[in-house]
Amino acid sequence: MQYGKRPVSALVLSLGLLFAASAAQAQVVGYNFRSGDLWVDTRLGEINDYGSRYREPFIGEMTGYYGAPRSLIVDLFDRRWSAGDIYYACSIAHVLGVPCVNVVREYDRNPGQGWGAIAKRMGIKPGSAQFHRLKNGFSNTYDRWGYPVAVDRNVHVDWSKHGPGKKSAQGGRAQGNGGAAHSGKPPKASSDHGQGKGKSDQGKQGKGQGKDKGNGKGH
Repeated sequence: MQYGKRPVSALVLSLGLLFAASAAQAQVVGYNFRSGDLWVDTRLGEINDYGSRYREPFIGEMTGYYGAPRSLIVDLFDRRWSAGDIYYACSIAHVLGVPCVNVVREYDRNPGQGWGAIAKRMGIKPGSAQFHRLKNGFSNTYDRWGYPVAVDRNVHVDWSKHGPGKKSAQGGRAQGNGGAAHSGKPPKASSDHGQGKGKSDQGKQGKGQGKDKGNGKGH
């Protein structure tokens, strides 16, 4: 009888492991963030995808622009936090001017409430100026990742096509390692500022010396 029971026990164990794996996967695929804003939920879902595909550029965004310690971000990944949860926790902290770990602890105390309730309890109400700062933060992040997205614009970003090193739908180049801004250097300004580029109006009319000196003064 003991021998006959083993296949059943093995089946139960296998089903249990499969369920656990499915639950962990559900946090990344089809995960409901419940921020209270459909546009934000959509962006968080895409950030999940970005963070799983491009972990180092994602960590660079969290440390370089949201002030979170790298050790905290790595620890949250190890604890099976999704990239979307990590991003939103640090975004809320950035708007409030508090360490990201403060928001993480608040979430850990109330994991089933969703981000909308967490943000509201911490003082960020839907439609408030702080909430708009949160949304604008998404746009800034997407810009650094090579795909500018306007707030409340109905769009879907496929990061398998628009990630680091790939061209964005805007025709520009996505920057590797989380965007050029991570280097700490501003983009180079155009060298064409009217200094010696082309002829002046009087040069076209044959006035003056009949020759443009190219000093950019337009005389």
